[in-house]
Amino acid sequence: MKANMEIGNQDQPAFKILLSCPTGLSSSQVSVDFGQVYDRIPHPDVNLENSISEIWDQRVQKNASLFNGLKFRYGGYSFSGGAGTDQEPHVCLHLGLTDYRTFVGTNLNPLWERFLLPSEDDFRQCQHTSSPLGNGAVIETSDKKIIVLQRSKNVGEFPGHYVFPGGHPEPEEIGISSHDNRDDNSHQIMKEKLSQEMFDSITREVVEEIGVPADSLTKPAFIGISRRVLNVRPTAFFFMTCSLQSMEIQQLYHSAADGYESTQLYAASMDDLESMAKKMPGCHQGGFALFKLMIDAAKDA
Repeated sequence: MKANMEIGNQDQPAFKILLSCPTGLSSSQVSVDFGQVYDRIPHPDVNLENSISEIWDQRVQKNASLFNGLKFRYGGYSFSGGAGTDQEPHVCLHLGLTDYRTFVGTNLNPLWERFLLPSEDDFRQCQHTSSPLGNGAVIETSDKKIIVLQRSKNVGEFPGHYVFPGGHPEPEEIGISSHDNRDDNSHQIMKEKLSQEMFDSITREVVEEIGVPADSLTKPAFIGISRRVLNVRPTAFFFMTCSLQSMEIQQLYHSAADGYESTQLYAASMDDLESMAKKMPGCHQGGFALFKLMIDAAKDA
């Protein structure tokens, strides 16, 4: 397990590796601690805090179809087991709640850097930002290519850029609409559902975005979390293989359920990926770096 590596050019790194799990963790090795303690803390600067509503209102006036959905907020992690112990590695993700409106008003605010605290501790540095946890999948086809999408020109973030398939785990998928005061048993059941949603959601996103059937995909392996330096955007990455060849996936892509966010699917070699990664958002450049760490670990093994 490796953590907190900044990668990019020396003047402006594109991403930071918050957590690397190069052996790939199964759903039994990833749990979630969900609670209000991991929610965003409002900024003490009232004018800065008020800018969240102002920016959202401006966005809605330009695009009435904007929807303020709930998201899971990334609040750090704890790690146990692994090398040097007799226990298998285990990650516990710390998640709170946030929403799209607060993400637009903090992480995507033109003044986003003013929301950050000067701290080496990642959780403390970002305590005033929304920081919803995204997800992404590095998918290897049966003919050993990696699936990459090109984002539509119509999306709000990074139009036209290359990305891995992905999106977000969704609170509402497992019936979470707030921090309910549940009894201990109900809270434990909810945490188990939430842990499974981390894995179910990435499979769901892949099926919707590239059109492959779910039974053609292996179970996702969690390989880590990267954070885009620009706007401090965190994303959890997973590795999966698909039993279909790249040409078959190309054909299925044209009938995928989610045809809005991307306009082109590529089946890339590692050499292609090295070049395409330079045109990815920082968090997805981090996803590629996590994938390469996984490959290196497999070679060492």
